[in-house]
Amino acid sequence: MKLNIGGITEAGLSKNNKTGTWRYQIPFIIEDNCNGCGLCEIFCPDSCLTIINKLVSVDTNYCKGCGICAIECNQNAIIMQSEGESSYE
Repeated sequence: MKLNIGGITEAGLSKNNKTGTWRYQIPFIIEDNCNGCGLCEIFCPDSCLTIINKLVSVDTNYCKGCGICAIECNQNAIIMQSEGESSYE
């Protein structure tokens, strides 16, 4: 794959493989804080986040629980929770 300077490239092959049982944390969205800016979507290495109606949607089938989205969120709208605490499942 060629990396374009200053551009966004497609995700790797992670979309071909669902996350295994090794993931121990998952992003939880605080909707009141989310302004739909899209930073989390840009920085997610596995393209698991999308902005829908100005809110973040997490594809838990592929999220690896790395926490980059929570770190990059300027609104503190994403917090990482233990897998068992999540309301997504």
